[in-house]
Amino acid sequence: MLADGAYINTGLVVPHRKRPGRALLPGEEEDNAEHRRVRARVEHAFARMKHYKILRDCRQRGSGLHHAVQAIAHMHNLTLAV
Repeated sequence: MLADGAYINTGLVVPHRKRPGRALLPGEEEDNAEHRRVRARVEHAFARMKHYKILRDCRQRGSGLHHAVQAIAHMHNLTLAV
C-alpha cells in the first residue's frame, strides 16, 4: 500500500528521502517517480468522487460515508468499463 512521507516506519511504501550530504541513487529516483505517478492517479480518483452529491452530503453528516464511498467507487468503475 502506497503512502506519502508522513507514514514512515508504518510498513507502508513511502518515497525515498534524501539524506544529508547524499543524493538519491538513480534507482531511488525512479522509484519515487513511479510512486508519484501512481499516487496522482489515486488522488485524482478521490477528487472526482468528491463531486458526487451523495458523498458531499455524507461527509457533512458523517453517517453512511463508508457505504457511499463504496457505491460511488463501484459506479465510477462501471462507467470506466463501458
